[in-house]
Amino acid sequence: MDRAVPPAARDPEPGRRLRDWYRQAHQARGRARLVVRLREPEPAEEPGTAEVWRVEFWVRSGSDPSLQIPLRELWLGSGAAWLPDDVEETVLRELNRAARHYPAVRGALRDLAPEGISMGTGGAYAFVRDVAPRLADAGVDVVLPHWAAGAAALGLKLTVRERAAAGGGSGIGAEDLVDFSFEAVLGGTSLDVAELAELARLKQPLVRLRGRWVRADPAHVRAALDFLRRRGRGRARREEAVRMAAAAEAAPGVPVAEVDADGDLGALLSGTAERRLAPMRTPDGFAGTLRPYQERGAAWLRFLGGLGLGAILADDMGLGKTVQLLALLADERGGGSPGPTLLVCPVSLVGNWQREAAKFAPKLRVHVHHGPERPHGNALARLLGEADLVVTTYGVVLRDADELAAMPWHRVVCDEAQAVKNSDARQTRAVRALPAKARIALTGTPVENNLDELWSIMEFANPGLLGPAAAFRRGIADRVERDADSPDGRAGAALLRRLTGPFILRRLKTDRSIISDLPEKQEMRTWCTLTPEQAQLYRAAVDDMTERIDDVDGIQRKGLVLATMARLKQICNHPAQFLGDGSALAGRSGKLDRLEGLLAEALARGDRALCFTQYTAFGDRLAPYLAARLGREVLWLHGGTPRPRREEMTRRFQESGEPMVFLLSLKAAGTGLNLTAANHVVHIDRWWNPAVEDQATDRAFRIGQRRDVQVRKLICVGTLEERVDEMIERKRALAGRVVGTGEEWLTELSTADLREVLRLAPEAVAG
Repeated sequence: MDRAVPPAARDPEPGRRLRDWYRQAHQARGRARLVVRLREPEPAEEPGTAEVWRVEFWVRSGSDPSLQIPLRELWLGSGAAWLPDDVEETVLRELNRAARHYPAVRGALRDLAPEGISMGTGGAYAFVRDVAPRLADAGVDVVLPHWAAGAAALGLKLTVRERAAAGGGSGIGAEDLVDFSFEAVLGGTSLDVAELAELARLKQPLVRLRGRWVRADPAHVRAALDFLRRRGRGRARREEAVRMAAAAEAAPGVPVAEVDADGDLGALLSGTAERRLAPMRTPDGFAGTLRPYQERGAAWLRFLGGLGLGAILADDMGLGKTVQLLALLADERGGGSPGPTLLVCPVSLVGNWQREAAKFAPKLRVHVHHGPERPHGNALARLLGEADLVVTTYGVVLRDADELAAMPWHRVVCDEAQAVKNSDARQTRAVRALPAKARIALTGTPVENNLDELWSIMEFANPGLLGPAAAFRRGIADRVERDADSPDGRAGAALLRRLTGPFILRRLKTDRSIISDLPEKQEMRTWCTLTPEQAQLYRAAVDDMTERIDDVDGIQRKGLVLATMARLKQICNHPAQFLGDGSALAGRSGKLDRLEGLLAEALARGDRALCFTQYTAFGDRLAPYLAARLGREVLWLHGGTPRPRREEMTRRFQESGEPMVFLLSLKAAGTGLNLTAANHVVHIDRWWNPAVEDQATDRAFRIGQRRDVQVRKLICVGTLEERVDEMIERKRALAGRVVGTGEEWLTELSTADLREVLRLAPEAVAG
């Protein structure tokens, strides 16, 4: 089947308008039109005979395009009734016009009866590629064989066959091997290596393949041949098979055009078993009632896990990430144990996981793998055969990395997954090396400071999805972070949301469509002024740095700046903190005076308040001072507080009906505390990381809170603290741009959506 070549689309211009007028005038009824047609050669009778192509000249009716005859018949007198009397003159005029765009026509015009032009295969390819578009754009009718519409799609077909997973179970295990093979596909026809080698030997852009002509780039043919000879078949881990199938190109210019896979891998990559996220109701064996958004979150975890893909559950603190994971485990347990899930968390949360599992999923067999008496070797292997959930710590994973990596985990979960945000840390590498059929990261803060952290967490959940770290930094992160409001920055953020969107679920407590029974959170800056003593110390610290900074460079310069910033923050808190001399606190700090006033007002109303500071030494002095000034006990929790004391203080604060102040060190209180009895939160000094502040605030603003929560951030006017506040807001905006919130897309998620993202990812990130 031949096809007509359309003229190229160009902006109107005088020359174009003249050509349009010319064409319209000569398409009037009764006029003839020149047609230039490329004719394929007949199959050669003798092997090695040169192929002869023909560009033939035809004439057609201007009013009925179906009426056509070759010029050869016209010159022989085989005219037709529909031909006008001046047809010869018209054809010769149009041939002269065509010669201006295709000089070879001039040679044909030397004949008294021009019929066409003969050429070899190379000339035919040049005609298709270069000449035909020029003629069509000039208003000459050109007809080409159907294959000339574009180069035949030379690609590779990947066939993947799963092997039975060791230890049973379903899903895609990172360590389970699959058999794979590639074959070349050209124009829909499969080629073996011998046929591809023959095409490579010919080095022709036009080749006859099994009786039909196809266009094929010789460089692409060679690249495909080299790839097949190097890696035409073999075995690979399943995650490697996903990467192979999703690759934009297997070799330069040669995409993976087709995937034939079985099992769950086939459902994801082949599209032969399309699947959508199915709702999950509160499972049997789960002692509680899931909220609707928790049902959707657990169903999403189950859906991705069944496809062997990792998930980042990034719900706001207090929305129940723990509950959603336990519901997933209980649902799996109801269908027979698929194998143990290893949950890695900070030491402070081990007890919390034990209690929550016992409360919500009492049928789960839970083992805590921590402490000097933890089992090893065969004893550990036997224990795993009888466990559904194994709770351990990041420290244990680092110390027992090789042993834990040798165990047959069904799933690995990282709680407080910001612990693996540093991709080069030994702890992060140890966690990533744990093999599993599925991976889940639980974190309320997928982006704390920069996008490298998101890459690291995603690399744990879905290895390779965002490409190598350097390519991600160069191709996406730099674009977004350098100038977020530029078109390139916005495009980079949109691309990153598209790449990661199906694998990150983030719901906010402030979203009424998610949860409607939480009160309001009112965040505000509370401005403070420095006392004369603070101002004098502040200027002296700045002057000292200014005098010394010109004499240092490199890491020493950076160290001097950071040390000065730390001093300035301490001065803003209180001169006594900076001086470290144990001197009196009263009347020397504008910030402390403001804090006292705020707390006194809250206590007078019968309220309870949380106060956070990043400085433990300052808190040691602040707690007794505030207790004396306010006439109320001030609880003080920091990193050195023993666990029994920590739990006892938490219980007292929650259960006491009295107004109370709870002073906490920022990092020690960031996780594992439920302090919904408070409806006031005060950040005395600001940490560089907005996520840390938000985690602390969420000790009070979480499920169970019944009153509006007022969050105040104390900032000294005209100081470094204003700059810190601006930086915190920039970081918070960065996270918001690249990590979408809400779940409108959730119920529509399908394997087709995931295939699109997986195929996009490697090409999009490379830069």
